[in-house]
Amino acid sequence: MSEPLLEVIGLGKTFAVRGGLLGTVRGEVKAVGDVSFSLSKGEAFGLAGESGSGKSTIARMIVGLTAPSAGAILFEGSDLASPQGVASRRAIQMVFQNPGSSLNPRRSIGQSIAVPLEARKLGRAHIERRVARLLDLVQLPADFRVRYPYELSGGQKQRAAIARALAAEPKLLVLDEPTSALDVSVQAKIIELLIELGRSLGLTYVFISHDLSLMRNFVSRVGVLYLGRLIEVGSVARIFDAPAHPYTRSLIASVPVISDAEQAMKPKEPILEGEVPSPANLPKGCAFHTRCPYAFALCAEIFPDAVALDVDHFARCHLLAPGESRLRDTAAVRAPGA
Repeated sequence: MSEPLLEVIGLGKTFAVRGGLLGTVRGEVKAVGDVSFSLSKGEAFGLAGESGSGKSTIARMIVGLTAPSAGAILFEGSDLASPQGVASRRAIQMVFQNPGSSLNPRRSIGQSIAVPLEARKLGRAHIERRVARLLDLVQLPADFRVRYPYELSGGQKQRAAIARALAAEPKLLVLDEPTSALDVSVQAKIIELLIELGRSLGLTYVFISHDLSLMRNFVSRVGVLYLGRLIEVGSVARIFDAPAHPYTRSLIASVPVISDAEQAMKPKEPILEGEVPSPANLPKGCAFHTRCPYAFALCAEIFPDAVALDVDHFARCHLLAPGESRLRDTAAVRAPGA
């Protein structure tokens, strides 16, 4: 088996909470805890979860915008925190959620795309040819190089942002909710573009989104996050056809469908009640137990180990442990204090 392109090992991030006139530390927010996954070259891996689940924090750590508090990120076998790893960071680029804020309004589209090329000390003629080629790759007319962001639609701006990321000739693109600010019809076109670019350029993707239905048509594997922890990882087929964790089942049950046949295929899960706990005050045990309709006493005491359900499918839930029922009665007693 070939070496993974990207390995995330025990990744964690804690932010200090400061207050008062002197900015003294008053507490901490555990945004990400002990997250591990890997990607092969050419793979698209999705990270899904609600707002505050740690998706964007993981993305920022992968591209080097935020330093991890724990764990390591290996790219082509090198720790990104090492001198050798830092030198290879150019091969990892990010496409942000809002292209309107990620593009400099004072630069033309051509100037924005040229920034990574100028950093490599390329000649002007080479840069102009490369900018024209990148605009063609993202299906924008050549004359867009002289336009400014305010003259473009949301979808056109996101295409320009993708072109700028491709200017660095990356091997890995981290996509942080790249379509959430766009209309549904435009979302589909951007996804089609990313799929085509992945095939033609051999790109590897980390795709971050709260929209599981969008992921289903783009990634090959999905990791589901809840309050900074990976609670289930599996192939798209396993996650959608046989979701194991109650949280994953509730996410899929809430995906909108347009036919009775699709509705019949969705998990039959109770609607989640209660608010997501604060990452500044995480519950003991499994953080999901405060909202889980199947929670029992152990859930409030011990964080569950990963249970292997298939070669490429695992979940962290006490209901999956040997001796427990996968489909515990919905009248199960909630954990104390839930």
